[in-house]
Amino acid sequence: MGISEHNTRLTEAVLRKEREGQYLERKGRDAKPSKIADVLISMLNAGGGTLVYGIADDGTVEDLRQHGLFADVPPDLSAYRKVVHDYIEPPANIILEEVELSCGGLVLLYHIEPDYERMYQRRDNEAVYLRVADETKGPLARDEVKKLEYNKSIRSFEDEVCADFDAEEFDRGICEKYRSAMRFAGAFEELAWKRNLAARKDEALRFRNSAVLLFSENPERHIPNAAVRYVRYDGVERRSGKEFNVVKDQRFEGSIPALIRELETFIEASLRDYYYLDINQGRFMRVPEFPKDAWLEGIINALCHRSYNIQGNPVMILHFDDRMEISNSGPLPAQVTVENIASQRFSRNPRIARTLVELGYVRELNEGVPRIYRAMAEFMLAQPEYSDEGSIVTLTLRNKVSDHRETILADVVHDIERLWPNLNNTEQRIINLLIDVQEATIKEMTENLQLSDQAIRNNLKKLEELTIIDRHSEKIRDPRALYRFRSG
Repeated sequence: MGISEHNTRLTEAVLRKEREGQYLERKGRDAKPSKIADVLISMLNAGGGTLVYGIADDGTVEDLRQHGLFADVPPDLSAYRKVVHDYIEPPANIILEEVELSCGGLVLLYHIEPDYERMYQRRDNEAVYLRVADETKGPLARDEVKKLEYNKSIRSFEDEVCADFDAEEFDRGICEKYRSAMRFAGAFEELAWKRNLAARKDEALRFRNSAVLLFSENPERHIPNAAVRYVRYDGVERRSGKEFNVVKDQRFEGSIPALIRELETFIEASLRDYYYLDINQGRFMRVPEFPKDAWLEGIINALCHRSYNIQGNPVMILHFDDRMEISNSGPLPAQVTVENIASQRFSRNPRIARTLVELGYVRELNEGVPRIYRAMAEFMLAQPEYSDEGSIVTLTLRNKVSDHRETILADVVHDIERLWPNLNNTEQRIINLLIDVQEATIKEMTENLQLSDQAIRNNLKKLEELTIIDRHSEKIRDPRALYRFRSG
């Protein structure tokens, strides 16, 4: 059950056990008001969030009415109640709740709303802080402050009211999922207002662009090219004219959550598989051409961080034999470069990003790019490549499928696994080589395996008899004859 009137998603379990991150910070009793102020400023300058004072990092509740850890008297709560007024400028939109937990402990909840137009700092020393994942970064250097100011000037599009949007256009399935995720008892429209996805004017709700992109059945009625286009090419480059090599061109439209679901299913079905042989077990391991964590995170990041005010192009997914390119209108935020993108993080659309976290489409904000790097490394694939050209940010993922020119028949895979324990070492090595190169002459095998010509011939003969390998040549004696896995 929720314990906060301002954020119904917050339960005692969430406050105590959920991992600290972009939108949640815990501070124990010993944290000074100035330290609380630093975190509040960092969240104001980023995507907002909740700071809970009275729960330690490990989730232990420290009743604020009891003695402090390093003091003989309880904390002076009046100083914590006034921290926004005493330490932060300009005036900030922070709501303070005093909550009694089931264990009897009193905690303070600071609910922070970001501001797109203003940058916040300490009143006493002008220090500026920024929330990055689960850390409070700062005080920022002068050049970092300038970059933050620049970013704030281009982040306001998602916060603008969409004047001609009607609530009848909402996808009620996604609205209900969000209401359920937030444990909100009232109507979705009221929740949207509480979460700053809508504004009130003359008692009427007016929805922001962020709400249109997240919950509308067809955002493109109001935001041109708020879509995704997938293009599959035959080969490793784009060709035109008589050599035009597009084999699939499909456009996806809908809310961001709907796009994520549909693209997840579509891309997974579109990817090819290849196999590698575990020579110790004699078992084939099925491997997709790209790890799902890499391409799905790449798509989510493009949808989440796209500059929707630049409405010329949809998010593009270009799929070649050897790579996938995922592009979105940018440019990269000012302090992020293609060189430091794995460590420097900044959300261009914090309301969209936060809602996707709350809906469960993003596991942990700002972990997307590092997860892409880890996934590619675990698959022993090339490091992801980012480029930022002409206000278009592109992620390139490269695979090894182009090295596997043919697919091994399921019957051949089954035969190899069944016969593997009875094959000798040379036969096993020949099979493993053909998995890598797909086809080879006897000379190429002798050079690769460092075996005699006769040894290769004798073992190939047995593999032919077992109908695992076929010889391809019209001549009885042909040094250029190619050996491949049976294809029929």
